[in-house]
This record gives sequence, structure tokens and C-alpha cells, in this order.
Amino acid sequence: MPAHDSSAHLITHALPSYLNPDDVGPWGTYLQQVDRVTPYLGSLARWVETLKRPKRILIVDVPIEMDDGSIAHFEGYRVQHNLSRGPGKGGVRFHQDVTLSEVMALSAWMSIKNAAVNVPYGGAKGGIRVDPRKLSKGELERLTRRYTSEIGLLIGPTKDIPAPDVNTNGQIMAWMMDTYSMNTGATATGVVTGKPVDLGGSLGRVEATGRGVFTVGVEAAKLIGLRLEGARIAVQGFGNVGGTAGKLFADAGAKVVAVQDHTGSIYNAQGLDALALQEHVRTQGGVEGFPGAESMEAEAFWAVDCDILIPAALEGQINKDNAQRIKAKMVIEGANGPTTPEADDILHDKGVLVLPDVIANAGGVTVSYFEWVQDFSSFFWSEDEINARLVRIMQEAFAGVWKVAQENKVSLRTATFIVACQRILHAREMRGLYP
Repeated sequence: MPAHDSSAHLITHALPSYLNPDDVGPWGTYLQQVDRVTPYLGSLARWVETLKRPKRILIVDVPIEMDDGSIAHFEGYRVQHNLSRGPGKGGVRFHQDVTLSEVMALSAWMSIKNAAVNVPYGGAKGGIRVDPRKLSKGELERLTRRYTSEIGLLIGPTKDIPAPDVNTNGQIMAWMMDTYSMNTGATATGVVTGKPVDLGGSLGRVEATGRGVFTVGVEAAKLIGLRLEGARIAVQGFGNVGGTAGKLFADAGAKVVAVQDHTGSIYNAQGLDALALQEHVRTQGGVEGFPGAESMEAEAFWAVDCDILIPAALEGQINKDNAQRIKAKMVIEGANGPTTPEADDILHDKGVLVLPDVIANAGGVTVSYFEWVQDFSSFFWSEDEINARLVRIMQEAFAGVWKVAQENKVSLRTATFIVACQRILHAREMRGLYP
């Protein structure tokens, strides 16, 4: 097996000139994950370098006129990691700390995720370095439209299909769709997913990622003999993903005992009212001040007595400093890349089962795929049909990953990478190199 220390990828990988070798960022985490899977790829390993280089990177300047008449410039990205299995698919995030390394890693994880659940997409991702909370609605719309115009040469219903991610939502997707449609001269509902239902969005899309987290959690709990009735859940991030997953677990008889987000950390040993908390987050912007809960220190959250921990916020949250304190039997990654490779090893040694992001949070892209299919055919399915298809795909994908993990005696993350990388590289091999 290759070395796992954080410096390993600096020695073994020819880094592109635009990344800082002293601080590779999230892309470095992804490279280590590829290193771990390489020994299991057999004859396909000759193609593995394909996975270590994004196919295409676009960096754009996004100038807009602010409400006060000044001109502001923002840095935007769209990265297409791999298109061997189909058009690019991946979200767009608006966050002040977005970096190229992060968007590269997120696009690569989308390649893995799409292949893991076997939807016919490659991986892509986009982002703008901006704190959207500091913009008015008008400024946000102008930013979105200008960004869409700038990346317009890359995106399209058969080329690359953006979706919501951190700090973006159905309204932003509606503006993106409208801008692309205006530029091409025809309404193209399939250019983005996660749209409002009235504009060709899919029923069940908003809850899809959280429902997927819940579905794989239920399957894994059965396999390790963890009873959901009365199980204690801790959730980081209580938005679309964490909130939906928390509520579904509560509905199944579990207790959400601790929740943390950017506004604070709250705790109630008897269980929080997940539905009321979702409403509080929607109206107040975060969990802070929720009645029926006590505040706790941010660091104390990681040491909470719980059976299942769901990190559903940003990447790199579980690291070598806090992994040792985690008491959960199972970690279900609702966020992308929330666990560093060092923390992964610590959790593994402690006997904590980690359900990795690349399978656990793939419910969102699965229903995005359903939305895209519905847009192409202009024929829409019921929410029950969508949820049933989602659950079936997630169950089958998870069962396949579990089997590979048992056969190879590897973690579920490595097993997911084995399944996904074999699919991607097999497609690459069959297609060959052009010209």
C-alpha cells in the first residue's frame, strides 16, 4: 500500500503550476484517496493519472455593479474533472473561502459519486469567492447572471449541468437557467437541476441528499446491528441535508441530541424537536437561540455521547485534532470531504464505521439525474415514484460498495473509490485517446 502521510502526495504527484505545493488544500486529500485505491485497480491502473488531472478548468472574472453604483469584481470557477461517462454534473457554491483547489477536489468527488451510484455523468463543480450574505438580492442576481454568462461556453444540457451547493438554491438555479436560455435563444430547462418545480424542477429534489444520507444509514445500521429506535444522533449543519436527515432519523424513532452550525452548538439529552428546529433555522438563519436546548462549546460538540454523527456542513471538519474524541459508532458524511485522511485512519482504528460522502450524500445527484431525465422528456413523475427510485438506487449502490469492502478488507471509502474508479477508467479505456 502507498504511504499515507500528508507529505506523500507532494513527492509522488507532479502538481500543476497553479497550486501551492506547500498547501495543496482539498485537492491533496483527494490525491491521497486516489493513492489508496490504485493497488486495487488491476490493469486499469495504467490509466490512473487520468484521475489526478481535471480535464478542464475555467477561471473567470465576475464584475457587477453594486447597489451604490460601485463596480465589484469576484473570482469564479468551473472545473470539469472527468467526462468519460457523460456530461459534467456538479453544484455551484457561493462562499468567501472558495479556492481553486477546493473546486477541483469537489469536481473529482462528483466524478467518484456519479460513478458510485452509476448515473451517466462525469464530475464537475463551480464556485464564486463571495459572501452572499453581504449582497442584496439584486446584487446576487447580477452576480449569478454574469457568472452564468462567463461559464456559458462550458455548460449546457448535454455538456455540463450545474446544481445548487453551499449558499445556492432553487432561485439561483432559476436565474442560471434563464441567463443560459436568453443567451442561446431557447428555453433550456435541462441546463441546471435543483430548479423550482414550476420551472421544470423535480419533486423530492430539495430533500434528496438528506433522504440518501438516511437511506444508507438505515442499511448500515442493519448490517452492524445498531437499533435506530432510541439511537442518539448528532448533526453538524441543519440545512437541506442535515435537517432532512435529522428529521427522517427522528421519524424513525431516533433522538437528535446535538446540532452545530455556523451560529452555535445546541444540546438536549432528551432529544430536540427536529421539525421545530428546521423551522427555527429557516426563520432565524441558524440553530442559535432554539428554545428547549442548552448551548454548548463548539469543541464539545465532537465529544457528545451519540450513536450516529452526521457532518453535513463544510469539508475538513473532522480532523486529527478532534477525531479521537468522537464517541459515535457510525459517521455518515452528509457534507463533501468532511473527514481528513488522518482522521479517517483514527476513526478506523477506533472501530467507527464511516459512510463516506461519495456514496452517503449521492442522493442529491441521483434526483438531479431524475430531474434532467424529466426535463428531456417533458414528462414528470410523482414524489412517491421519485423517492422509491432514489431509495432503490441508494440501497443497491451501498450493497455493492459493502460487498467490495468485505472482499478486499478495506474501508467503505476505499471500496467506493474502487467501484467508481473502475467504472470511470473502464469507460476511459474503452473510449481510448482522441485523436
